[in-house]
Parts: sequence; structure tokens; C-alpha cells
Amino acid sequence: MTAGSNFGAHEIVALIGAGGRGEVYRARDPRLGRDVAIKVVLAAFAADGERVHRFEQEARAAAALNHPNILAVYDIGQHEGAPYVVSELLEGDTLRERLSAGPLPVRKALDHSVQIARGLAAAHEKGIVHRDLKPENVFVTTDGRVKILDFGLAKLIEADPAVAGMSARATAPPQTQPGLVLGTLGYMSPEQARGLPADHRADIFAFGAVLYEMLSGRRAFQRDTGADTMIAIVRDEPPDLPVADRQIPPALQRLVSRCLE
Repeated sequence: MTAGSNFGAHEIVALIGAGGRGEVYRARDPRLGRDVAIKVVLAAFAADGERVHRFEQEARAAAALNHPNILAVYDIGQHEGAPYVVSELLEGDTLRERLSAGPLPVRKALDHSVQIARGLAAAHEKGIVHRDLKPENVFVTTDGRVKILDFGLAKLIEADPAVAGMSARATAPPQTQPGLVLGTLGYMSPEQARGLPADHRADIFAFGAVLYEMLSGRRAFQRDTGADTMIAIVRDEPPDLPVADRQIPPALQRLVSRCLE
């Protein structure tokens, strides 16, 4: 779609980005006088019932949540056969982009982690588990607010186990591919790596892995191959945090270790 074209009741402003499942556009909502983000499933995948289901699941899960640390969803539908979701437009960077320059200051890492924890707690209270928390799915706005993105892999705790067992393994961030496990290598919990059902504790584990990376600048379970990374998640403990070098409080180190237990 090009700038100025109409998409339902919205006017396309510009392409923001594209990923494995679709494209994201900046658009204008003339009725409310605000700019929004529109995520559209690529035509090549729109006929794939599983992908569309995953896309709609993301929208419904996020729309069920109303919290300042979770991306707000405004609308969902189909336009000329292409499923789409309309959400708030964010200005800033993903946590992954912030971490590209190295570890965060301890105070900044704490501020981000508190906001992530609040968002996850709100989701868990609604019976929703993210199951794919990672730096690519954490957005930091220009004014320092943290937003959790992409509940596409979320599971309603009371969902049918046969549906909950649907899975995807990420081969390259931020895209995911159908496979035997659900989550992203390096952040998935041991039960996810084994292909077992996951509950809110999987998010706590991923939160610990993200906090570890914010504090150390390296991934907790990074190995040379995907298989080795999965083995490390199941079997190994991450290297000790650089407590003395970065003046990380011992209590914070214990918190990270507790999350990764």
C-alpha cells in the first residue's frame, strides 16, 4: 500500500516495517484525529488458516488487556481478504535495539524490568500467558514507557489443551516458524524447550533472561547452535552476572537467579 491510499476508514501514511507474517503501516484515523499502526497479514499467508488464527489470537489476547505497559489494540478485521489489527502507534525503539549498544545502566534496567513485570502481572491476572517474551517484543517509547508487544503466541490458561499445544520455533528474530516447540531460542523456558505445556512461569523465566541481558549485555543461554542453546536452557545455569564490575546489587542478582530457577 502507498501513502495516501485508503484502508477501510483509515488513510495510509507510510510503511513502518515488514516481518515474517506481514507489514505494519502508519495510518491516520480521520474520525478520531489520531495516527495508529495497522498490522496486515501478507497476502501469501492470508490463505494459511493457522497463520491467520495466530494473528487473530494475538489481537484478541492484547485487546482483552487494558494496561499502560501493554500495547493497546483498537480494532481487528479483514480488508479485501487480508486480516489486520489496528493498534496504538508507538514512537521509540525496541529493547533489542537499545541493547545493541551493550548493557543498560542498572537503574535503567530496573525501571524497564518493573514496567515489564507490571504488564506481565496484568496479563496473568486475565489468564493470559505471553510465552514469547524477548527484547524484540519489548518496546521503549521516547518518554521511557515500556510496552509489551505481540501476544500472538499467548495462551489462555483455560484453553483446550489441543489448541494450547500449537507451537512455533523462532529461527531468526523476530520471525517464528511452525515447529515442535513454542517460543524463541534463548528466552524459552525449559518446559517449552521440551515441548511441554507452559503456564505463567514460562513468562517469569523469560523475564529473568531478559533482565539478565539488560544487566550483562549478553544472552543468558547463548550457544553456537540452536540445538546447543536448547540443551543449555534445559541443563545449564547461565554465567554469573558481572556483579562487582557493574555494581549490581546482590538482591538483584538473587532475583534474576530466582526467575531462572
